[in-house]
Amino acid sequence: MDVKQIIQITTDGDVTIVSFGLETITGLSGLEQINERLRALIADDQPGKIVVDFDGVKFFSSQVLGLLVDVWRRLSDYGGIMLISGINPQLNRVFKITNLDKIFEFYPDRASAVKAMRQKKL
Repeated sequence: MDVKQIIQITTDGDVTIVSFGLETITGLSGLEQINERLRALIADDQPGKIVVDFDGVKFFSSQVLGLLVDVWRRLSDYGGIMLISGINPQLNRVFKITNLDKIFEFYPDRASAVKAMRQKKL
């Protein structure tokens, strides 16, 4: 599968939106491409505001949690902010079980996350 089908990176004003073209994200299905694209995005563009939208994603491996923490840490290093949107209830449980719901902010959909992000100051 083409990397542009796996991960899409768009902007809405000053907000960078990351979304996925997969229902399942695992080491076998696109995780390496997602990791490479996100690291390049942060290293090259240093976006201040990122919304990671999981709308349509039904399952992801625990490696995705590690990737999100890595992205969050890299953004934090230069004052960037990350919000997460579109998490289904099953995936939301994973964040709660791992206590990652304490470091990430969640929004029900992309539009509400982008709206909230516009209110945030860097």
